[in-house]
Amino acid sequence: MKIKKLLTALPAFFFLVNVGLGQTIVGSAHDFSAQTWNTTQQICICCHTPHNADITIPDAPLWNHRSTTATFQLYTSPTFNGAATITQPSGSSKLCLSCHDGTVALENFGGTTNGTHFITTVNNVGTDLRNDHPISFVFDAALAAADPGLWNPTTHPSGIGTGTISQTMLFNNKLECASCHNVHNGTGIAHLLRKTNVASALCLTCHNK
Repeated sequence: MKIKKLLTALPAFFFLVNVGLGQTIVGSAHDFSAQTWNTTQQICICCHTPHNADITIPDAPLWNHRSTTATFQLYTSPTFNGAATITQPSGSSKLCLSCHDGTVALENFGGTTNGTHFITTVNNVGTDLRNDHPISFVFDAALAAADPGLWNPTTHPSGIGTGTISQTMLFNNKLECASCHNVHNGTGIAHLLRKTNVASALCLTCHNK
């Protein structure tokens, strides 16, 4: 009888464990299902579609949102050794900025182009990226050698899984928005971070300070 009760209780136990360990986009900052401008009441459709996706942007999985066409002012600093390789936002960063630059309406997806709801809060980074962490630049062993304040991304562990910074955080050897942020809230950490920044842990993943 005791064994039978134990076996009956196990599924519920593992369900609770899984809920505690896993986080999803549902209920996160990117869950737009309850927004008035999203008449579909769906979550994924704002960015992705199973059919008729936009295939003109590299690294855009089944993309459904109108993309930004803005020209951005790029980060620059006397201490930034990656200036030679920095480009206009590319890859996943361009996808993020298709809402977060404030020039493309949130509801401009699925062919809609005349939306009126724009990000106007602190989450609007604008088109002037000079006051934000640089993105879309090559972060490799050569950059780390030029700047001793950086870890070598090809050998230094990221603390995300078991791989190095290059293996788990970079995209074609470039640092992008998704290097630090998990758009689907996979970690459940505030600000959609990929790892905690308590005691600057996320910053110190790459910065040797």
